[in-house]
Amino acid sequence: ILVLPAFAIASEVIPVFSRKPIFGYPVMVAATVSIAFISLGVWAHHMFTVGMTSVGNIFFAISTMIIAIPTGIKIFNWLGTMYGGKIRLELPMLFCIAFLFQFLIAGLTGVMLSVAPFDWQLADSYFVVAHFHYVILGGIVFCIFSGFYYWWPKMSGRLYPEGWAKFAALLVFVGFNLTFFPQFILGYMGMPRRYHQYPAIDGWQVLNVLSTAGASILAVGYAL
Repeated sequence: ILVLPAFAIASEVIPVFSRKPIFGYPVMVAATVSIAFISLGVWAHHMFTVGMTSVGNIFFAISTMIIAIPTGIKIFNWLGTMYGGKIRLELPMLFCIAFLFQFLIAGLTGVMLSVAPFDWQLADSYFVVAHFHYVILGGIVFCIFSGFYYWWPKMSGRLYPEGWAKFAALLVFVGFNLTFFPQFILGYMGMPRRYHQYPAIDGWQVLNVLSTAGASILAVGYAL
């Protein structure tokens, strides 16, 4: 539900900067409606480890996998819109392209976590932290930035400094991926979340330093 407004922003910005109408509009609308309804039945995929019945695990695993279908359709719609278009790489479009890349990773890791035995191994690990942030920050917030930069000149009558804005967007993109992608690996290696200390295991320290450095870059990008 949270991501639907972000999808709407992407569906507005991508056709404008591709100089093409949205590809497969009726199918995209149907996919949006499907996501809205199917999402009402996926909430317990966060609860595979609480001891639900096998029937409950199966139902919510299947519903979580099914919702990936209309979501994938929307990604193909956006890519189809860009294909063959006269793409203008202005700031709102750059944020949407980053959104497509990051939300694809978010969706693929979500399908992985929809498999209950896989989820049992990675629940409460940094893998879940990374997946969540690729959905919320890499997906929703990047689209919000895209919409803000797209509508700001229309709302205010003033242009933003394009060079500084693109530099800040680059920092945000690099900082975000450097912060959270190593956490996929950390979670797969068994590092739990909600711990303020962790053992000095080979690989954990390096990846945590990379993640911390990425967070600093991300903060600078936000500040700019």
